[in-house]
Amino acid sequence: MSRIASVLLPMPLPEAFDYAEPEGMDLAAGDQVAVPLGPRLIRGVVTALREAAGGNRPLKPVAERLDEPPLPPRTLEFVQWAARYAVDAPGQPLAIALRGARAPKPRPVRVVVPTGVAPARPTAARTRVLDAAAAGPLPPADLARTAGVSSGVVKGLVDEGVLALEQIVVDAGFDPPDLSRLGETLNPSQAAAAQVLAGMARTGGFSVTLLDGVTGSGKTEVYLEAAAAALAADPDAQVLILLPEIALTQAVIARVAARFGAQPGEWHSDVAPPARRRVWEAVAAGRCRIVVGARSALFLPFAKLRLIIVDEEHDTSFKQEEGFIYQGRDLAVARARIEGAGVILASATPSLESLRNAEQGRYRWLKLSARHGVARLPDIDLIDLRETPPETGRWLSPPLREAMAQTWARGEQSLLFLNRRGYAPLVLCKACGQRMTAPDTDSWLVEHRYTGRLVCHLTGFSMPKPLACPHCGAKDSLVSIGPGVERVEEEARELFPDARISVFSSDTVFDAREARRLVETMAAGEIDILVATQAAAKGHNFPNLTLVGVVDADLGLRGGDLRAAERTYQLLAQATGRAGRRDRPGRALLQTYAPEHAVMQALKAQDRDAFVAAEMSEREMAGLPPFGRLAAVIASGPDGAQLEAFMRAMAEAAPNAEGVEVYGPADAPLGLIRGRRRKRFLVRADRAVDLSAYMAAWRARVRPPGAIRVSIDIDPYSFL
Repeated sequence: MSRIASVLLPMPLPEAFDYAEPEGMDLAAGDQVAVPLGPRLIRGVVTALREAAGGNRPLKPVAERLDEPPLPPRTLEFVQWAARYAVDAPGQPLAIALRGARAPKPRPVRVVVPTGVAPARPTAARTRVLDAAAAGPLPPADLARTAGVSSGVVKGLVDEGVLALEQIVVDAGFDPPDLSRLGETLNPSQAAAAQVLAGMARTGGFSVTLLDGVTGSGKTEVYLEAAAAALAADPDAQVLILLPEIALTQAVIARVAARFGAQPGEWHSDVAPPARRRVWEAVAAGRCRIVVGARSALFLPFAKLRLIIVDEEHDTSFKQEEGFIYQGRDLAVARARIEGAGVILASATPSLESLRNAEQGRYRWLKLSARHGVARLPDIDLIDLRETPPETGRWLSPPLREAMAQTWARGEQSLLFLNRRGYAPLVLCKACGQRMTAPDTDSWLVEHRYTGRLVCHLTGFSMPKPLACPHCGAKDSLVSIGPGVERVEEEARELFPDARISVFSSDTVFDAREARRLVETMAAGEIDILVATQAAAKGHNFPNLTLVGVVDADLGLRGGDLRAAERTYQLLAQATGRAGRRDRPGRALLQTYAPEHAVMQALKAQDRDAFVAAEMSEREMAGLPPFGRLAAVIASGPDGAQLEAFMRAMAEAAPNAEGVEVYGPADAPLGLIRGRRRKRFLVRADRAVDLSAYMAAWRARVRPPGAIRVSIDIDPYSFL
């Protein structure tokens, strides 16, 4: 045994395990290996190697070095840093980083290739087939289609020995970007911002820039110019564009392909595993130079990452709240620092954290204050539902219905925005008052009329809507309370029976391709009224959309979320920003029971600065982000008494530290999920405190019983 290899496994284990390096294997950090763990062989990654001198215990040897691309040193460093920051086992982010490597390889496909034998009886059709086959291997059906002949012509040439059938694995085929292509014509404001960003990209090195532009100001065109500059500055440079929603990827991929004449790599949960593996291997080899993807794309093994673009950087979808818990925007900045790359954070409604960093000079701040071309921001009016409420059992007020009628009469489009899926968020029994909830869970069941089922959006449980109350047995007693997008669509169809109406939500649009189809249909003017959740509120450009009606503007303000006002402002500003993006003026109507609320007044006046100043002042007085830091501890277990005792012990074990306040333990608002009781701590710390180190020290002081699970959330976004 010459050396000891520390091997990190993609499992929730606290550290790397030591294995003996077999003689002649010559391992290096980053190598993927197979190692024994119990009776199984497990894929892992070598993190370090050291001399074996002085060892007093026998070690199992590494079984084999896998014929797979190694993790680049900076990717491995990022994985380990992310685990320390999130106070989690390093195997958790490693599992994300190896997701593509562990995906199945693409299956071989049967193709036709020339053998060099001349056909005994040449014809025009056969000549076309041979010319097409000479251009590259194709499956038989594709070859016949390309040559414009029947499949019988191809089969005849195969039978004659002129063509042969072979099994091959199709290469990923990521064409290099064409940097000679010109982008869109930019207005003076865009051109100035693009020039600054391009200079940053050419210079290289770590930097962060906040691209702060109103909706419709052309931020995408600006950051694509920065991407072009980064790619041109270094022939091996790679660019990552992060998006918060899968629904946005197809539109951005199309714009990237149009700008650079090449398809970028696509990375998100809807990508098939074999395609995911092709992207992973091409990124590791440096053959894929542009990647468009969701937050997990941060963990790809980039050979030479030079620019990260975080589009809609404020969006809460960048927060991963299950498994390995992290904030994609923050980890993008960390990865860029490790890689020595630039970061562009783009948004029309930046997060308060990013605005604070820009104000303090830690981030460069570029502003686009006007829409591109002749388009201007929509007029925003508030509908006070206390004065003009909808009719009983209805959800659209008279002013909104009238505005929709006028819009439809002009041949223009309307968007009804309600960030609530399904038909109704609550179903209860009018006989006994029982609310329908998921089994062993406090979460309400949401009614979905399209499928006739009641669904828990938290656990995934679903059931047919019963004819009688399961609690008291009363028949026909279950009533639907409140509106979801399906119920709003139902009302819109009754009001406008001849209008073309569609729903855009994750229940009606199941993947990225379907989302693209619906977006293109809307953009082509083939939908009159679109009823949508936040899936349609971001990044889309609908030229004929001139009216946005927000059905329940107060929805996001409910509950105890410290970011409630910020999130509501951001979401509604994005939603209303869909209107009037071309040459037709736009209008937005917000239905609210609290028109005097600071968020509503800021939206009406389109005065983001006043809202931000007021929100910043409140946060500063309370020491909350961005002026302080937060962490959450969430513990769950099947036995309420055991959980209570453990949380008391954990409270007593909390380290004493200056600038740190621990609140709790307290019952979680959702106190029961899948039969497990839940309790929480909330930790507030001053900015100068290393909160990750504090939480790691606290966690090391307690050992939960086997039935109790503990998770730590640095910078929590959910307080349920």
